[in-house]
Amino acid sequence: MADDIATTPVFLSMRTVDELRRNAAGEPQRYFIAKYQRGYRWSTTQVTQLLGDIREFTNRPNPKPDQFYCLQPLVLKVAANGGFEVVDGQQRLTTIMLILRHFNERLSEEYREPIFTLEYETRPNLLDFLNAPTKELADTNADFYHLYNAIVAIKEWFVDKGREVGDLTSSFLKRTKVIWYLLADQENPVEAFTRLNVGKIPLTNDELIRALFLKRAAPDQTEAEDLQRQIANEWDQIEKALQSDDFWYFVSNDKGKADNRISFLFNLVAAANGLTDDEMRDEYGVFCAFNRRLSETGVTTKSEWREVKNAFMTLCEWFEDRNLYHIIGFLIHEGFGVQPIRTLAYRCKKHQFESAIRRKVFQHITGSEFPNEDAVDEVRSLINERVEELTYERPGDHRRIRSLLLLFNIAALLENRQSTIRFQFDSFKNQNWHIEHVRSVAPDRLANHSEQIQWLKHSRDYLQSTGEEEELSEDIAEFLTLSKHEATEDAFASIYKRVIDAFKEQNKGQPDHSIANLVLLDQETNQSYKNAAFAVKRRRLLSLDRAGVFVPLCTRNVFLKCYSDEVGHLMFWSESDRESYRNAIVETLVGFFTDVQDVSND
Repeated sequence: MADDIATTPVFLSMRTVDELRRNAAGEPQRYFIAKYQRGYRWSTTQVTQLLGDIREFTNRPNPKPDQFYCLQPLVLKVAANGGFEVVDGQQRLTTIMLILRHFNERLSEEYREPIFTLEYETRPNLLDFLNAPTKELADTNADFYHLYNAIVAIKEWFVDKGREVGDLTSSFLKRTKVIWYLLADQENPVEAFTRLNVGKIPLTNDELIRALFLKRAAPDQTEAEDLQRQIANEWDQIEKALQSDDFWYFVSNDKGKADNRISFLFNLVAAANGLTDDEMRDEYGVFCAFNRRLSETGVTTKSEWREVKNAFMTLCEWFEDRNLYHIIGFLIHEGFGVQPIRTLAYRCKKHQFESAIRRKVFQHITGSEFPNEDAVDEVRSLINERVEELTYERPGDHRRIRSLLLLFNIAALLENRQSTIRFQFDSFKNQNWHIEHVRSVAPDRLANHSEQIQWLKHSRDYLQSTGEEEELSEDIAEFLTLSKHEATEDAFASIYKRVIDAFKEQNKGQPDHSIANLVLLDQETNQSYKNAAFAVKRRRLLSLDRAGVFVPLCTRNVFLKCYSDEVGHLMFWSESDRESYRNAIVETLVGFFTDVQDVSND
């Protein structure tokens, strides 16, 4: 792929609609639609949508001088007779021609501008129809039918826009552009058409940007070819690195993007160079930004590619540094953009950068500005305050609780500086993680018979595996043989109380919705074991851990009772266990924010 330079276009540029009309000699440009393509099929909705988009662009307040409305690519190949064969984009090109013809029809003949010609191999009499379109002729074939409907739709759209025609005409001609993508001489147009239309090689932003960079980029042919090979090779290496999920999910939250991940890098560089969010939302906004940059004085292909590589190398440096990996990975997961984080790193030493992003994390978690590294008591007070106020009872707190528990897991990993274990952002982001009560607070909600059966099965399986409470285990097994009609509420209530007593799950006073009773749990486990006793959940979590399934470190530690000062019976979660867990959360986070790192190698 790195040496496959021959398949890149020999010419890639932006052309205004006005520039589509004439050839170099000033004559109307000729475009050919070969027989392997279908005819014109745009609906009237698509036609008026295009006109509406151009009108919206024309009426934007305070437009920049270099702003333009970008249409999708025209893929072409030089034809033997001097015109161009349209490989892809003939629907748009045909619609452009119909709009240009409408503008001409509104003018006296002496003021009309030349329009390019469009020749369908299967419709040699197309021009005759366009010069005198009628409903009768339109009904003779499908192409004429759709063309006629488009002509009528354009005419009707302009009925109440007489005062806007001048501005719309100017905007359409001068500030509406297409991506002009010319295939190399040796490329087969039919094969290119097939690739484009079956979606194997879509003309995405990054495919077009690749073509920009692989254009002849130096006056000397040998130098240009060397640079092409270098860029093609480095491009493939970068794409390969981004295909690694552990790297990708460190820098991105996009679970749906399996291909063309390199576009993330181009978005990053374009944003650093001033591309706005609105411009980036345009389908080809990023490509247009690079196209503009490469046309600026002093900007070369080599210098622009160096900027892309530098952005990638920065991400690699963050990824390789264990502290930066975890802190930045947390911020990105929480919705912070990579570009603002890069801005924080600009022209500062590593320890200064790390301090700055830790402060960002502190503000995000506590809602307060960070005091300073020496004010340990103040840091502890602010963290204590946030831990105390968060409760599962308030749905608005759920996101904050999830964030704090995630940070606790990350901070716990960083406590041991000698460890090489990393938080698995890829596994975490590809599963749905819920907040779960360590000790169930609502087993009395098991009014549904199927939920009751599921709950009892989990309890029985645990008791059978440990050999505890044999009589209760046998009575549960007997209850499970009852029909739905026989398993009355009274019968369930009786055996339910015995299970609760055995697992010491009876709540005393109000249910505990504080962080001291909450962990992160994957959706599948959460949904199937949400009301189970502590011991049952513990058994399930440890079985997942033994099987190599990702379980967050602190969730695992809770069910192993690693935070408990005195490990009592492993079947239940006591008030003492909760208090120890809560203290561990606070002290781990205090350490994360106040521990001064060794900066001797900065």
